[in-house]
Amino acid sequence: MSNAHHPAPAPLGGKLVTPATVILAALAAIAFIILGIRFVFGLGSVTNINDGYTWGIWVVYDVMIGSAFACGGYTMAMLVYIFNKGEYHPMVRPALLASLFGYTLAGASVIFDLGRYWNTWHMFWPGYAQVNSVMFEVAVCITAYIVVMWIEFSPAFLEKFGLKDLKKKLNKVLFLIIALGVLLPSMHQSSLGSLLVVFGYQVHPLWQTIMLPLLYLMTAVTIGFAIVIFEACLSSSGFKRPLEMHILTKLSRLMTWVLAAYLAVRLIDLAVRGALGYMFEASVEAFWFWVEMALFIAPLVLLAKPADRMKPAKLFIAALCLLLAGFMLRINSYLVGLETGPGWHYFPSVPEIMVSIGMISLEILGYIVLVRYLPILPKEETI
Repeated sequence: MSNAHHPAPAPLGGKLVTPATVILAALAAIAFIILGIRFVFGLGSVTNINDGYTWGIWVVYDVMIGSAFACGGYTMAMLVYIFNKGEYHPMVRPALLASLFGYTLAGASVIFDLGRYWNTWHMFWPGYAQVNSVMFEVAVCITAYIVVMWIEFSPAFLEKFGLKDLKKKLNKVLFLIIALGVLLPSMHQSSLGSLLVVFGYQVHPLWQTIMLPLLYLMTAVTIGFAIVIFEACLSSSGFKRPLEMHILTKLSRLMTWVLAAYLAVRLIDLAVRGALGYMFEASVEAFWFWVEMALFIAPLVLLAKPADRMKPAKLFIAALCLLLAGFMLRINSYLVGLETGPGWHYFPSVPEIMVSIGMISLEILGYIVLVRYLPILPKEETI
């Protein structure tokens, strides 16, 4: 499908130093100070992780949640280049930029998540690599996908600096890069569910199932749709730009269809495994399970009618609910529903939370700077 009718991307322009960017920069600076303490005095100086819970909020948010929140580029590339839905093309580059930051920070965060961070290179060296490990597959796929996304996004830099000939050469092989950009996330997003399968009985029955790879992949796709809608609404409000409702309405319909399929698979799986009874126990796990399910169901209720999908406020709230639902699924399955033995407990420390907030702030700050400097958002047409 031709994209000739779509406005070309253009730098947004405007001031880079604003109250919002200063606050974001300050939060990112606080995170880097805490990370400096971590590297000097060790993980125990700033985190509450222990021998029972060796994966705290940094690993769960940065990798499991952060990579899912960065699936906008994956879903848009799949729609536009695999399913030939050219009407979504204006959303590709903004979604790819957000994904680029999300995945790059997720990959970099491994350095401060690992106790012996100086051995990070071992995972890529044949003499050390454990090729039968799910974690090895996740690490290699995420690393490769980060490289792929930088190549996918490079036309924005080439356009900015007038390197048209180089861009033409890149376009000849870009279809191979895009294909990898769809394959790699499909592999590692499902493998994040496989990691939990390996945990066995330590994961509560409400979340422990052989279907986890499929459930994690399906939620990654729905979260990808949701984050594109969420970012479009924020971008429209923050940069005073018109909201492309004709695109977002169609996107929300796809989002609800995939979400409905996910909920059907989730409930059927619980029934087949005989785990429905755990939903009604007086337990912390059951409570947070219902919070998770309520957040997954809310978008279907909010967008039940076609007219509802034409309302920006409902689209924004539905997308936010779905992001929180994906957040809760991963928190529940990796932390709340994880029982490693009597006497072990975990709740993130204030420094851990501040680092996570700082990483989010850095991602938003980078997005603001680059959309003002590079051709990313569609140029506004003047009448």
